[in-house]
Amino acid sequence: MACRISEIVLKCHDPEALARFWCEVLDFVELEREAEGCIEIGPREGFGGPQPTIFLIRTDDLRDGPPARLHIDVNPTDRDQDAELERLLAAGAKLVDIGQPADASWHVLADPEGNEFCLLRTRLAPL
Repeated sequence: MACRISEIVLKCHDPEALARFWCEVLDFVELEREAEGCIEIGPREGFGGPQPTIFLIRTDDLRDGPPARLHIDVNPTDRDQDAELERLLAAGAKLVDIGQPADASWHVLADPEGNEFCLLRTRLAPL
């Protein structure tokens, strides 16, 4: 037996805005609102499928400091990396320089609250 990632938890200032952003990026939907300031988003089939859900939890206690030790990597499914980069930037992502090589095969981006994620090159089949 082994474990499987079922949820990713992201603390943020504005769960509504990040839910919209990540739903657009990942083609997710809002699944549940558990308490004020807590939104779960995920694939249309809901919790327990092949993709983890994301919990966006409102907090005012976000510290500045070293980069997050955990981030999300995404791969395009229906277009090449350049076209997907344009789509993510239009959705509100920003390119981030964290010292990656100029010829890196990935792009480092940040969501509207500065949470870093990477757009990888390999196109994956949609689930």
